[in-house]
Amino acid sequence: MTDGGSTDAIGTTEERRARVQKMIPRLEEAYDDLEITLDHSSPLELVVATILSAQCTDARVNRVTPDLFDRYRTAEDYAGADREELEELIRSTGFYRNKAKYIQGMARKLVEEHDGRVPRSMEALTELPGVARKTANVILSNAFERNEGVVVDTHVQRVSRRLGLTDHERPEKIEEDLMEVLPRERWRSFAWRLILHGRNTCSARSPSCGDCILEDLCPSAHAFD
Repeated sequence: MTDGGSTDAIGTTEERRARVQKMIPRLEEAYDDLEITLDHSSPLELVVATILSAQCTDARVNRVTPDLFDRYRTAEDYAGADREELEELIRSTGFYRNKAKYIQGMARKLVEEHDGRVPRSMEALTELPGVARKTANVILSNAFERNEGVVVDTHVQRVSRRLGLTDHERPEKIEEDLMEVLPRERWRSFAWRLILHGRNTCSARSPSCGDCILEDLCPSAHAFD
C-alpha cells in the first residue's frame, strides 16, 4: 500500500454502484456546500484561477486574483499583457513563469479562435494551453453547469481508491470508473464532496477512520492504524 492508500476495487460494477448509492446521502449530509473555493465572477476568471491553482492552495490563489482580475478583465487584456508584469502579479502562486505563459497562450487562443470567449465543450477547452481534462471538467461543471466528466484531483484519486471504487492510478481511468458507477447528475457533486472529504477526514498519511462517515463502506478503513 502506498502513502496515498489503495485497495482493489470491490465487487462488480453493480455492487460498486450500490455502495456508491449508500455513500451519496452521507456525503450530502456532511458536505452541503458545493460552492467552488476559487473566487471568480466569470468563466474567464475561473479558467485563470484554475491554472493558478496548480501546485498552489485555493486560499493563496484567492489572495492573488483580486488585483489580477482588476488589472485584466478580458481575454484581450491577458493576450496583450506585459509578461513580466503578469508574472509579478502571480509570483506567489509558484511556477509563475509557466503559469503566465499558459494564461497568455490560453487568452490568445480565445481571441484568435473563440471571439475572446471561453468555449463550452471539452474538446475546445482541452486545446487551450494550460487546460487539461481535469481543469476542463472544473470549468464546464462550475461555469456552465455541464457534466461532461468527473473531476479527478489528488483527493478524488486517493479517496476513490481507498473506497474500492477503482483500482486504477491514472486519473483518466479513475474518471471512467467513477462515471460508470455514478448517475450523470452526480458527477460534479460526488467528486466535489470526495475532495472535501479528502481534505477534512481522509488525508494522505493519517486518515481519521474512526471519525469517517464512510467507515463501514470502506475496505481500507483502519489500514493506517
